[in-house]
Amino acid sequence: MTVTLIITIITSVISFMAFSNQKLTNDLIFYPPAIATRNQWYRFFSCGLVHADFTHLLFNMFSFYMFGQYVEQAYQQIFPQTGTLLYLVLYVSALAVCLIPTYMQHREDPYYRSLGASGAVSAVIFAGIFLFPTQGIGILFIPIAIPGFIFGPLYLIISGLLNKKGGGNINHSAHIWGAIYGLVFTMVTSSVLSKYDLFENFMQQVRNYF
Repeated sequence: MTVTLIITIITSVISFMAFSNQKLTNDLIFYPPAIATRNQWYRFFSCGLVHADFTHLLFNMFSFYMFGQYVEQAYQQIFPQTGTLLYLVLYVSALAVCLIPTYMQHREDPYYRSLGASGAVSAVIFAGIFLFPTQGIGILFIPIAIPGFIFGPLYLIISGLLNKKGGGNINHSAHIWGAIYGLVFTMVTSSVLSKYDLFENFMQQVRNYF
């Protein structure tokens, strides 16, 4: 079993359990005041195991599985000895890193809560965009696939505008910082721990696309 599949299964099982168990959701959800005053730092990670509803879970896990399997394989090729471990570190650390700005903004807000693995999923998706920039990415209601190197900037711009606008129940900040973290993590690890020229590979694929 791949790491991607194991994460998908664990997240789905716990999310399904939480759908009918509000206490479990409350215990795992990202609640900044509980972290600030009660040192419940585990919430940075546990919130990725619960989702608002089935649609939220399905969208996240489908996106994660579709991208994750390719990113995991690429990591195993770039880092022959440690690829699987680094891929796991990418996902798990992204759960927390993407929420740091949210925590700083809402650590004294008793009404703020956030849940879902969207930030970590964004990290994996953008790692995939960096590795496979010309791979088409489909968007709901748009019948054509958009190359990743075009989809990525559009996604960040739209998420930034929506985050600035505020309102709604979506943590766009986590999406943005998760995406950026996925790019940075993949860039740094490939440059430090391998001889794989990630940037040159990215540019070559884009040039070949045209």
